[in-house]
Amino acid sequence: MIRPSIFLIGLLFLLIGYAAAGPEHDLQPRVARSSACQEHTNLHHRLDVVEKQVEDTVEKLEAELAALLDIVDAPEWRPLMDSTGRTAVDILEDPKRDWS
Repeated sequence: MIRPSIFLIGLLFLLIGYAAAGPEHDLQPRVARSSACQEHTNLHHRLDVVEKQVEDTVEKLEAELAALLDIVDAPEWRPLMDSTGRTAVDILEDPKRDWS
């Protein structure tokens, strides 16, 4: 008979503690929680759209860069390159400066 009374005393203390603590005041109403969840979902959706646009832009830029590199490697540009792979014409060179 000792065990049920100890159990009841423990349960009684638990209920007293719960009653003394009172209801949780920081819980938001269900509508507010639902709204926050929807905003969170919308934010993730917008981030997914932005991520897709960035990936598409990077793919386009990679394709354009590859095309430009192919154009520069084309035979008609070869005369501008010397045997060491350096350009014979430096587009950044100051034309007024005398190199001799």
